[in-house]
Amino acid sequence: MEVSRMVMALDTKKWAQQQFGECDLGDRRRTKRLVKMAERIANHPAGSFPDQMEHWGDVKAAYRLFDLEDVTFEAVASPHWEATRRREPGRYLILNDTTEIDFGKDRKVEGLGPTGKGTGRGFLLHNGLMVDAEHKAVLGLAGQRIHYRKPASKKENSSQRLQRRRESEVWGRLIDQIGPAQGETQFVHVCDRGADNFEVFCHLVKNRCDWVIRTCSMHRSILTAGNERMPLSAFLETLPVVGEYELHVRSRNNQPARVARLEVRIGAIRMPVPRQKSPYVRKLRPQPIPMWVVWVREVDGPKGVEPIEWVLYTSLPVTTFEDAWRIIEYYEARWLIEEYHKALKSGCRVTERSLRTPARLEAMAGLLCVVAVRLLQLKSVARTDPGRPARQVVPPRWLAMLWAARKNRLPARELTVGEFYRELAKLGGFLGRRHDGEPGWITIWRGWEKLNALVRGAELAAQLKKCG
Repeated sequence: MEVSRMVMALDTKKWAQQQFGECDLGDRRRTKRLVKMAERIANHPAGSFPDQMEHWGDVKAAYRLFDLEDVTFEAVASPHWEATRRREPGRYLILNDTTEIDFGKDRKVEGLGPTGKGTGRGFLLHNGLMVDAEHKAVLGLAGQRIHYRKPASKKENSSQRLQRRRESEVWGRLIDQIGPAQGETQFVHVCDRGADNFEVFCHLVKNRCDWVIRTCSMHRSILTAGNERMPLSAFLETLPVVGEYELHVRSRNNQPARVARLEVRIGAIRMPVPRQKSPYVRKLRPQPIPMWVVWVREVDGPKGVEPIEWVLYTSLPVTTFEDAWRIIEYYEARWLIEEYHKALKSGCRVTERSLRTPARLEAMAGLLCVVAVRLLQLKSVARTDPGRPARQVVPPRWLAMLWAARKNRLPARELTVGEFYRELAKLGGFLGRRHDGEPGWITIWRGWEKLNALVRGAELAAQLKKCG
């Protein structure tokens, strides 16, 4: 595993230079200012700009930077996207999903679009989060797209809808932005129901990417291996069961926790070309697209509880239960992008920034999106490589300061990475009792903020001592 690339540096100065030092903002002085801002923000992600900057002059400089025409969302974030896509040979999952960046209904910012049920104001942010297929280590953002929602006409029919620019096109635009994998790397796009669209499959085929996509409709027509057209739901019932497994389901919505018994069926299909085609599909003149389907269904579930059911399309060959299990595992990794959205909104408070134009808000979001990746990686590194000696990842002064802060509570031996992050989380309020499980990124991040303040204080004290 590429630990050096996967682990964010605890030294925020080095991290900021690595992530933003190559940004082209029209002037190298602007890039230096952005790097300095990124370092300050990474030290206190949830704070406002006045909280994050040390002086009022730095706050004004931050606002002026975001006001420049060359400082855009793409200019700030694209070096991170490009670095994320440069991978050693292997298979990588790209988790696709959209989140609403809602600045609230009372924000008087001209140019923002409707969000939620139309009462909020903001934009949609479509993200492609890359993770290692084997270990699920968070590697970064492979690409992002911003979309402003426009209400459709109530008189619009299905044919007219296909001719205008649609919100669903953002899936294909992100796939095109990320592009094909280079060399011996392999990209597998993992998407929810919103990507179940023939046009999206065309974008994937064109970019030579694989996919795992959850179906949106059980009633759509598919072509069987014998070229028979039939509803997907009817086809699934003809498939043999290749295996079963048990899933521990947590309690939710007043439903108790349970152990669900799931059966798995697999089959090969071709996705037929739709009768009504968008301009993009019409231009390609495609043929039916071959793929596999994996059906996961709960059997003998309790009465009154909606049974678990997933139907997944994939371009990867599925001929055995082991193949199907791998596809299910890839789809289950989608929860990581939900965690990413939480890090962006709760950890970095992206929707609480008080800039006054959409362009400034976009550029600010580009910076915070990369910071949010760093927050998510806090938890990822502790999970994916917990046994590695901490000294191979953590700067010596951080280890020394943790020993000073928790010397009476640490084991009398060298810490592993997992132990370091667990102790870091305890600084942030994690109790570490037997039944508490592993710490989340929020308590790890809070502990990191405290440890960072201690390290910064020790550095300032050393500078004062040198000055006499």
